[in-house]
Amino acid sequence: MKSLFLRIFVSFGLAHALFLVLAILVTYAGRPARDSSASPEFLRSTVLPEAIEVFKTRGPKDAAEYLDNVATPRHLRIFLFDADGNEVTGRPVPPWAAQMFRTGAPHIHNWMDRFMPPRSIKIADQASGGGMGLLVQYPGENRVLGGPHGPPGLGLAIAVLSSGLVSFLLAYYLTKPIVRLRSATHRLSAGDLTARAGIGSNRGGDEIAELVRDFDTMAGRLESLVNAQSRLLKDISHELRSPLARLSVALGLIRQRTGPEVQTSLDRIELESTRLNDLIGRLLTLSRLEGSADAPARVTVKLGDLVCEVARDAEFEAQSRGCEVRCEVAEDSTVQGDPALLRSAVENVVRNAIRYTGDGSVVRVTVARGAGDQAVIRVLDSGPGVPASELENIFRPFHRLDDARNRETGGVGLGLSITDRAIRLHGGTVTASNLTDGGLAVEIRLPQASGFALPVHS
Repeated sequence: MKSLFLRIFVSFGLAHALFLVLAILVTYAGRPARDSSASPEFLRSTVLPEAIEVFKTRGPKDAAEYLDNVATPRHLRIFLFDADGNEVTGRPVPPWAAQMFRTGAPHIHNWMDRFMPPRSIKIADQASGGGMGLLVQYPGENRVLGGPHGPPGLGLAIAVLSSGLVSFLLAYYLTKPIVRLRSATHRLSAGDLTARAGIGSNRGGDEIAELVRDFDTMAGRLESLVNAQSRLLKDISHELRSPLARLSVALGLIRQRTGPEVQTSLDRIELESTRLNDLIGRLLTLSRLEGSADAPARVTVKLGDLVCEVARDAEFEAQSRGCEVRCEVAEDSTVQGDPALLRSAVENVVRNAIRYTGDGSVVRVTVARGAGDQAVIRVLDSGPGVPASELENIFRPFHRLDDARNRETGGVGLGLSITDRAIRLHGGTVTASNLTDGGLAVEIRLPQASGFALPVHS
């Protein structure tokens, strides 16, 4: 049993059932002994001979009166039968009583009688040999929980149902906050920093309530730290834009006032300035995506057209290394989202593949439909690949690989991070894997337009 609720429910249910059985056994073991004047020995030695004598000397009516006088104070039912199995006092007899006297087989009134001493016994007249005898039915005191006249199953059913209800309520009370905590944990891991388990004040200060409160405190602290980091990143990026703009203006003025001997240095300054400006733009994009302040625009996008357009633009860049970018649309798909954001996500992956694929090789970009009504984009290169331990880390901001991603070719490690966040905002996933014959395969999965709902951001 993997469910904590089921474990608690079954455990408490079994415990209550055990207590019930023990109570029955204790009650049965401690019940008072039957009155000695109602014992089978007394009835056989005293009551039976006297009843036969009264019947033979004074008749059925007096015999019936005698048996009633014996049975009433002892809470018994006594019938006098002849050798043919007929009740001789003229009183009404239950069918089972006559049957039992004739056959001698014990009568089972209910299932509890199987575990208790017999309630009805046959006492034959062995002394005179006349074949007459008594059939005695004892009261129902030994029928635990049922009372002398009520069905015993009713009491047991009430006990079992009440035990099950108490166990259910207790298990629900104990597991409800854990279920809420699990749900909040899933939401937090999915990127919803506002997720809180929340718990009512009626639980007081028990351990589970403290655990939920600690989780909410942790989630609140985590949200504050991430938001502060995002704001810092955004503020720094904005603040750097102004000095860069002034640097570009100053660079243009210097070009006008200096000779060709310093142009090489100025070109280098301009290149680094452009790279820094591109870095700031990517930082702002990542900050905007991580903050998720704005939901992506909900427009219909033909994925095949968008991906092939990205491939054509990237091939122009790949020509400098003699590489080719091929786009293959096996089965087109339609998605809903922000075209510019989706284009940026695919473009970052394709440009990353061009950067690391072998000279003169081919970068393949395919669009197809996957299982579960998903659109699948795959970008395959023939580069050195990525160590297996780093396949998930390459989508983290500023993550770099020493052997393949350096300052000259590797950018700053933000492109794939932007792709990952953009795809997740559209309800999709992006993963990377190494190809068996060398190279890296990046797979993007997006839900198709039918039945797709974008996440709502507050």
